[in-house]
Amino acid sequence: MTKILPQSLALQRQLILQLADGQLYSGEALAAQAGISRAAIAKHIHQLQQYGLDIYSIKGKGYRLASALQLLDAQQIKLHQQTGMPDILLQHVTDSTNSQLMKKLQDGQTLQKGSVLVAEAQTAGRGRRGNPWFSPFGSNLYFSMYWQLEQGIQAAMGLSLVIGIAVAEVLESQYQLPVKLKWPNDVYLQQKKLAGILIELAGQSHAQCDLVIGLGLNIRMPDMAGQQIDQAWTDLQQHLDKPVNRNQLIALLQQNICRHLTQFELTGFAAFAAGFNQRDQFLGKAVYLSSGERKFFGLCAGVDHQGALLLQQDGQQQSYYGGELSLRIAEHG
Repeated sequence: MTKILPQSLALQRQLILQLADGQLYSGEALAAQAGISRAAIAKHIHQLQQYGLDIYSIKGKGYRLASALQLLDAQQIKLHQQTGMPDILLQHVTDSTNSQLMKKLQDGQTLQKGSVLVAEAQTAGRGRRGNPWFSPFGSNLYFSMYWQLEQGIQAAMGLSLVIGIAVAEVLESQYQLPVKLKWPNDVYLQQKKLAGILIELAGQSHAQCDLVIGLGLNIRMPDMAGQQIDQAWTDLQQHLDKPVNRNQLIALLQQNICRHLTQFELTGFAAFAAGFNQRDQFLGKAVYLSSGERKFFGLCAGVDHQGALLLQQDGQQQSYYGGELSLRIAEHG
């Protein structure tokens, strides 16, 4: 993808701020405000549409967003943060919030445990196994947190499940939603995917380990989303009467995830198993795990105290761990 120059990002941010109220603005007025030509405005509008913004171009009249947009605001986020919490950095458009945090680590920057990076849009967002993650501008949360495990990579067993529980608790308490979890890294609502978790590790198996914890949470998907996503999905706004305050939600997620990670360091996953099992989307259902060409059928029996998936197979309970395993409802059984 073509690299976007800083001055272009600043101008695009200015355009978005002007269009954010959902009102109609003529190309002439936008050009005069920005000090550039109407043709240049049209090019920037096109780029913003590529980021996933629903901007209508009305011939002879101008441009407007499909609906008003609440932008992320660093000062508003800070107002919602609990005293003493680590910094939350905000970017306009980035390739991937996980990649940006990883780059900071690779460049030798010292990060505080619990530091968060969020962005309005990602141009190269990704999920598990490198799958692309649709990341339209201003629609969702693209959230990555830095953490460090003193005990090394082997101590990270069940970590993605802990993050799922932390996210579910915030959504339950803030919006009274019946959130479910799918092993090992998805958040579900009414049998559709609401969020995904991607944890990336850098370190040795028995030495200090750096973690980047990524969360993609659907807030208000644009109309084009159906053309970009190949599975059943939902977003928060479909289930709520009031607009979601993303600035507040970011602060709440940071606080609860940090709290859970601190406990996880002390107890491991055992203290969280019951919290996952009570929200398990597939508990008691016939499922199969696939790993390459191999498939394992059984009844989902939740997770054990290490975070392994339990399958009831031929009267016996078998444990399965992460890696390339994926979980699907069985078409039979």
